Amino acid sequence: MTWEYALIGLVIGFIIGALAVRFGSTKLRQQNAEQAELEKNRAELEEYRKELVSHFARSAELLDNMARDYRQLYQHMAKSSNELMPDMPMQENPFNYRLSEPKTDNQKVTSDRPPRDYSEGASGLFRPIQNQKQ
Repeated sequence: MTWEYALIGLVIGFIIGALAVRFGSTKLRQQNAEQAELEKNRAELEEYRKELVSHFARSAELLDNMARDYRQLYQHMAKSSNELMPDMPMQENPFNYRLSEPKTDNQKVTSDRPPRDYSEGASGLFRPIQNQKQ
C-alpha cells in the first residue's frame, strides 16, 4: 500500500511540477509575446501590401484616364485648328504632325534579319577552340 501512495504522489508531483514550469517560465511568456508581435507585424505587412497594390492600381487607372483625356483634347485642338484656320500652311500648324491616330504595336513591321549589332560569327571568349593541327 505504501508503494501505491508513493506512486500516486510521484504522478501528482510530476503534474504539479509541469504546471509550475509551464506557467512560471518567463522564457515561455517572452516567446508567446514575441510570437503575438510577429503575427501582428505579419498582418500589418499584408495590409500594407494590399494598400500598395490598390494604390498602384488606382494610379494606373488615373494615368490611363489622363492620357485618354489628353489625347482627346489634342485631337480636338488639331481638328479645330484645321477648321478655324484653313488658310494656315500645314508646316506652321503646331498640331499637323499628330493629326492621325498613333500606331499600335500590332502594326509594327518585323523582319527575319538579326539586329544590326548582331555579330555574324563567334568572337572573343565564345569562339570555339580550333584544332591544334590547323
